[in-house]
Amino acid sequence: MSVTIHWFRNDLRLSDNPALTRAARTGKVVPVYILEDQTGKGKDQTPFGLQQSHAMGEATKLWLHYALSSLQSDLQDKLVLRRGSAEHILGELIDETGAQQVTMTRCYAPHQSETDRNIEQKLQRKGIKISIETGNLLWEPEQITKQDGTPYKVFTPFYRRGCLAAHPPRQPLPRPNIDFYTDKKISSLTIDALDLKPSLKWTDRVASEWDISETGAQAALQRFILSAHPDGLHGYAEGRNFPSRPATSRLSPYLKFGQISPHQAWYAADGHFNPADKNLDIFRSELGWREFSYHLLHTHPHLKTKPLQTKFAQFQWLNEPEHLRAWQTGQTGYPIVDAGMRELYQTGYMHNRIRMIVGSFLVKNLLLDWRHGEAWFWDCLFDADAASNTASWQWIAGCGADAAPYFRVFNPVTQGQKFDSDGEYTRRYVPELANMPSKYLFNPFDAPIDVLRRAGVTLGRSYPYPLVDVKVSRLRALDHFAALPKSTS
Repeated sequence: MSVTIHWFRNDLRLSDNPALTRAARTGKVVPVYILEDQTGKGKDQTPFGLQQSHAMGEATKLWLHYALSSLQSDLQDKLVLRRGSAEHILGELIDETGAQQVTMTRCYAPHQSETDRNIEQKLQRKGIKISIETGNLLWEPEQITKQDGTPYKVFTPFYRRGCLAAHPPRQPLPRPNIDFYTDKKISSLTIDALDLKPSLKWTDRVASEWDISETGAQAALQRFILSAHPDGLHGYAEGRNFPSRPATSRLSPYLKFGQISPHQAWYAADGHFNPADKNLDIFRSELGWREFSYHLLHTHPHLKTKPLQTKFAQFQWLNEPEHLRAWQTGQTGYPIVDAGMRELYQTGYMHNRIRMIVGSFLVKNLLLDWRHGEAWFWDCLFDADAASNTASWQWIAGCGADAAPYFRVFNPVTQGQKFDSDGEYTRRYVPELANMPSKYLFNPFDAPIDVLRRAGVTLGRSYPYPLVDVKVSRLRALDHFAALPKSTS
């Protein structure tokens, strides 16, 4: 019987895994995960010495540690763990097992695509069959183009005219029956030996917030689909804007690591919702935004470091390290912004509405380079992937495809009042303001002295003064953005 190596990467699941299913159908399977050495890989220099790297962030490594632990259990401890060059290690495994085929799921980051091409060519020259399957996108980037064959640059036509007019996504595949290769023992590292868990105090606490497994991913999806109104998908269209409500799926980390497939998420509501239901339509359009982000990454390999609108290459960003650090640590003096940044650090996640607020504040009120925000999210967010993280930051900054107009500046005071009116979310993450009356919760700097005293708040000591005045900084941002050339290419 033939032997096939399945190389797990961003597809850490057994169900709906086309590449693994192909491997299982061909004979005995050797499942392997290779932690590649990413030191210095993909670094680009950006303004003010910021290094943009494609190496794993700390949050990514932490999630990966637990995800591999779960996958190892699901694979009955048959997962081979190695560290080093994927090309070299695959060659070793082929020699050790006599494997005639390698299966893998396609990845889309530029450095991954280059690695895949090199491996494919070298294995084929050795007579090894290689199957690169699509498993983590609903539509491949080459599949969705305008009628003239050029790529879309705006999300709505990409999704409505491109994706929805194309063939529907394939149905999810069942978990395959795997006949593992056991002819001889294959050496493997332990998960702990991969040294993925950062040596930081918060690691166990932040990980405990999640069930980091394929089973956990499916449970999260089912909770979201079946949750009673107004939470979950039943109230998604409206509820997704309110960070204190459990009205979002929280599937993004599972999608990033491939512990659930977008096909499973796309079809999960079938039989529970009318296909025309607006909540389902909006949820699927969010999956569409993820597709659009990968579409952009495919057509613009330097998406992580270079603005899609080239006029932004000369934008006059400020260089204020102290402001950046205050933003990163949730000490800006604007409670809704600080709540979001603290949620990020404490949970590895941030509500999407809050992402827009904190992103707008960094780029427009502080006039700091969007790449600082992208790099911080890359390091701290469990769900930060090569496409969605960057495309979203470029959208916030106004320099990407289908970008928010430059004059759209989120006011952190009114955003807090509108979307966290009872203050539940903000008080949870900014407990030093827990006793502030709602009237002044989002603008404590406007509160009378006696109100601050009764709430136990001393500005400048227990809670910081604002870094900038939102009205003045908004006008400054408008002046900077208005000075850009009119051309967008």
